[in-house]
Amino acid sequence: MPGRPEAGPSPADTSKRIYFRDITKAHDPHQLQLKKWGEGFLWLPPRHLERGSPQTWNGRIEFGHIMLWCNCFYPAISISDVDTVREGHESELLRNLAEEFPLEQGFTIVFHGRRSNLDLVANSVEEAQIWMQGLQLLVDFVTSMDQQERLDQWLSDWFQHGDKNQDGRMTFGEVQRLLHLMNVEMDQDHAFQLFQRADASQSGTLEGEEFVEFYKSLTQRPEVQELFEKFSSDGQKLTLLEFVDFLQEEQKEGERASDLALELIDCYEPSDSGKLRHVLSMDGFLSYLYSKDGDIFNPTCLPIYQDMTQPLNQYYISSSHNTYLVGDQLCGQSSVEGYIRALKRGCRCVEVDIWDGPSGEPIVYHGHTLTSRIPFKDVVAAIGQYAFQTSDYPVILSLENHCSWEQQEIIACHLTEILGNQLLSTTLDGHLPTQLPSPEELRRKILVKGKKLKTLEEDLEEEEEEPESELEEAELQLEAQMESEPQELSPRSKDKKKKSKPILCPSLSALVVYLKAVTFYSFTHSREHYRFYETSSFSEAKAKSLIKEAGNEFVLHNTWQLSRVYPSGLRTDSSNYNPQEFWNAGCQMVALNMQTAGLEMDLCDGLFRQNAGSGYVLKPDFLRDAQSSFHPERPISPFKARTLLIQVISGQQLPKVDKTKEESIVDPLVRVEIFGVRPDTSRQETSYVENNGFNPYWGQTLCFRVLVPELALLRFVVKDYDWKSRNDFIGQYTLPWNCMQQGEPVLPPLARTPALAALLILSPAPLSRLPPHTLALQGWHQPPSSLHLCAHLHPGRARGG
Repeated sequence: MPGRPEAGPSPADTSKRIYFRDITKAHDPHQLQLKKWGEGFLWLPPRHLERGSPQTWNGRIEFGHIMLWCNCFYPAISISDVDTVREGHESELLRNLAEEFPLEQGFTIVFHGRRSNLDLVANSVEEAQIWMQGLQLLVDFVTSMDQQERLDQWLSDWFQHGDKNQDGRMTFGEVQRLLHLMNVEMDQDHAFQLFQRADASQSGTLEGEEFVEFYKSLTQRPEVQELFEKFSSDGQKLTLLEFVDFLQEEQKEGERASDLALELIDCYEPSDSGKLRHVLSMDGFLSYLYSKDGDIFNPTCLPIYQDMTQPLNQYYISSSHNTYLVGDQLCGQSSVEGYIRALKRGCRCVEVDIWDGPSGEPIVYHGHTLTSRIPFKDVVAAIGQYAFQTSDYPVILSLENHCSWEQQEIIACHLTEILGNQLLSTTLDGHLPTQLPSPEELRRKILVKGKKLKTLEEDLEEEEEEPESELEEAELQLEAQMESEPQELSPRSKDKKKKSKPILCPSLSALVVYLKAVTFYSFTHSREHYRFYETSSFSEAKAKSLIKEAGNEFVLHNTWQLSRVYPSGLRTDSSNYNPQEFWNAGCQMVALNMQTAGLEMDLCDGLFRQNAGSGYVLKPDFLRDAQSSFHPERPISPFKARTLLIQVISGQQLPKVDKTKEESIVDPLVRVEIFGVRPDTSRQETSYVENNGFNPYWGQTLCFRVLVPELALLRFVVKDYDWKSRNDFIGQYTLPWNCMQQGEPVLPPLARTPALAALLILSPAPLSRLPPHTLALQGWHQPPSSLHLCAHLHPGRARGG
């Protein structure tokens, strides 16, 4: 193991260091106190180095950040970006390096989102345990912080960032620099006035509480204050009755407003005296607006709220394409991490491409490409471990089997032995079903989707009979040879089709119960020859063509059979198609490359955020009716058409696009997009506000008319205007139309960038009311950004512009 590096941060100022063996809470509940400090020395495996051979890195944790350095390189990782910490044996990379050091010395830091894992190796097993325990303790602590604690920690972070000489106080020069870092373009005289007003000690510097007062003066919102004073008789507080009036008029809470007001005051009023008197101060009011209780997402849609007892084909199912890939389709890395990430985000249908591997062990990779290869048994083990961590509802393994007879038997053996009772290998009651089982009936079960030698009826009839020899059975079932999805990636894959395909192994065939894969020829052929438990896959081009030519037939097909849509083989960069047009036709398994962030995955995340993120969303009634006349290309819904007016009011503390440029200030604009049937799909945007990412004001109204709201998704996007090139993305939030809450909800932020803007929306409310809607950023180290909107929803045709 390489020796200790000579360079690194000084161990001075030990009060800011955290030693894992002795971490305790201080008197201030928002800080951690440590009695000792320590440093660990970590070796990073080659994948994490930009150049050269493996080096020894010095590592330390400060509260909120993991500090790693080698010579003069000082990367910092925020604790709030960390999802969990895994032991070394769970890492593919560390297992491959097992000959160089014991796996017990290694561990893996797993981040939220799509960020790559960080594999680390300590000098000893004991040091590795200290790192893992300390990191997980901090992750758990940060995760458990409430809204006020996150805000306090965020302010502390900014203070430390602005205090350039780290003397515990900030001069006006340091405050000016900090304002630019915080995206604030402010007149110097006005900034100095605020500085002097906050400098209660008249020392010419700002210390802890003085900085907090300075921050409060920066974040005053006239529109929020106006709303507060409208209901407050003295402008200082909301009495219980006044707060009830607010909840009824603005939040549309109705009869439950009285009980809810007491609960909210007890939860968000910071002062004990206020809680005793049942009043809500301005600070408490703001805390409520920032909280989950003010979320735009209707809280009734967050848990399981839909009927989960309908047949599987009645649901949209979150689905992944080539799940094993974490990069592109030609040379990308195959990894079990692809399955772990997909399952943890609620995906319920994962794809496994299986090929003959060395030493008799099947492998998973994208056939006839340069993608890396992973053992099939590792994939099965990962699926078994993570299948039900996020959702209890069934997981579908979509098998693309390209293996020989012998290795198919190994596949069946691994599925049976590793998954055990999780694997569904026969019908639920042993009898022939008349429809597909429901998600509720299949809780915590893993289903295999693939080719099958016989019909389900034949399997059940012969269950008690002496089975034929495997060879004889195979000879009788040559017509059921494997037919995988078209491999469009390369000419070589097309040449392979001309060769004979392997015969399907009966032991693997027997594991396919409710999801027998069949080739689609036509809707008429499916109705006449196929059964409800048989499912077909469609390329995106084929599915688009069918929707255009026979949209209603496709809708009717999806009322009794499952359909899976997958991306074109030409998408070698792992890009995605728009899933909305296939959801419009009732297609259940619309598979996406989940490793690729973008609009398409935003829509997927938005749709499946409801229903507890279970990965199952009940389709609208007209997509489940076997007599439906709905045509996705020619929708007719005159009685359900709605008009949505959205007033984009103001924003606060939007993050920088380029954090490396201290002087740069964003020029934000807001785009509101609606995705649904073709006539409903539209977008409008505000003008941009120049040089103001801290408290921009727009005050503009956008109008949309929607024919089929049951299929509509709303997407709110904040961008940084750039006259020279394409506008830069700042943040976004997507949600289903039917999950938009009445009243004054808050849009929590979800975006593709680490710094996310939170969007606040006012659902059906009079346009004269401009209550603030706040979006809180993911991660306590991110600013509590917000965007204030007012949405007014009513039936009928829009009048005017």
